[in-house]
Amino acid sequence: MKQDTIFSVKDITRYIKMKLEGDALLQDVWVRGEISNFTRHSSGHLYFTLKDADGRIKCVMFAKSSQRLVFMPRDGTKVLARGAVSVYDRDGQYQFYVSQMQPDGIGSLYLAYEQLKQKLEAEGLFEKARKRPLPPYPTAVGVITSPTGAAVRDILTTLRRRYPAASVLLYPVLVQGTQAAASIVRAIEAMNRLGEADVLIVGRGGGSIEELWAFNEEIVARSIHASAIPVISAVGHETDFTIADFVADVRAATPTAAAELAVPYHLELRQQLHRIDQRLRQGLQYQMHQKRERLRIAAGAKVLVHPLNFLQQPAERLDRLREQLTFRAERIAGRSRDRWTRLIQALSRHNPQEKVALARSKNEALVHRLTQSVQVLAKAKRNEWLASVRQLDSLSPLKIMQRGYSLVYDEKGKNLIKRLNQVQIGDVLKIRLTDGQVDCHVWSMEERDNVEGNGGTEI
Repeated sequence: MKQDTIFSVKDITRYIKMKLEGDALLQDVWVRGEISNFTRHSSGHLYFTLKDADGRIKCVMFAKSSQRLVFMPRDGTKVLARGAVSVYDRDGQYQFYVSQMQPDGIGSLYLAYEQLKQKLEAEGLFEKARKRPLPPYPTAVGVITSPTGAAVRDILTTLRRRYPAASVLLYPVLVQGTQAAASIVRAIEAMNRLGEADVLIVGRGGGSIEELWAFNEEIVARSIHASAIPVISAVGHETDFTIADFVADVRAATPTAAAELAVPYHLELRQQLHRIDQRLRQGLQYQMHQKRERLRIAAGAKVLVHPLNFLQQPAERLDRLREQLTFRAERIAGRSRDRWTRLIQALSRHNPQEKVALARSKNEALVHRLTQSVQVLAKAKRNEWLASVRQLDSLSPLKIMQRGYSLVYDEKGKNLIKRLNQVQIGDVLKIRLTDGQVDCHVWSMEERDNVEGNGGTEI
């Protein structure tokens, strides 16, 4: 046996719980059974067992869900329970966690009702935001119900009694049986095509859930939702709720209540009109009294009796204001002229033409000074140059050569021969004279002992 196949009790319990909770069927399932071992905890949680002839399962219904129950479960009560299957970790036992529960007796119809209700609610057919208000004063009321029975009589009687001004359009339909739903849908669609009714009453009298089932059909619900005319649902008694009630714009407890909601009461309208008429008359009388009083006060006012007296003071004030205006205008004009004069003077001081003339004069003076400086400097440099030339000329060997001296160079004429040791017998020498050059060949040399100074050599 491999070591990695061994699980702890906790791990295997959690694995089983994960498997159960991963099964979609077990997470939303209806179970029919009889309650036993029922216990209501102080916290509001319900603990019990559902059993039948072949088995049993432990159940828990938490307080949040149990608060919605419309009946009190007891041992022996047969119920339909809806919930999910999971595992209680501590005991390692699977349990049924109940979210909804009702007495068993209506069976499949109730399940169908709940399933359709949840489906349509998820699609948004029950949202309050889409429900339309009823017209306050309808001219025609459409009634879709059975032509026989107490419901149609109650509706017609109530409509005639409350609001005889509205016409009634009766569309007879089947209200129970297999063909009832299709009959109701045809009536709603026909009323919408005609477009003569301002509001529709769709309903019937009370009965069992089977007798009211036509108003739980999906096609009826969708037809009411698609109606362009506001719909009042009036099905059964006050305790009866159908899918049509949730989809309709308004739900009436009874057919009679639907008629009362559809139209106003004419006597109440008369009373309202009478009160409005009285309020209008009182308002007009009050307004007339106020206007008359204001007119009386205005007629006795001094401004109307002696109007010229009220013009004297404004005329005097106007004269003073005119004088003040003239004085201030002249003062402002004088200030403006002074400022204008100062500006002209400042502008003249900053006249560009004068600045250009002054700059031109300064430039000419600078040019004259520069020219004189250049001339003086050039003359001084010329004199220095001439002195240097005369000094160089006096030091030039050519001047010495003019006195009978000559210069002796080697054969190439580059090196000046100053000493005897620079020459050997047989060398060719170049002797530069004042007016030319002589090439000589050395045949003999004689050194003189008494020769000093510049190291002269006789060859």
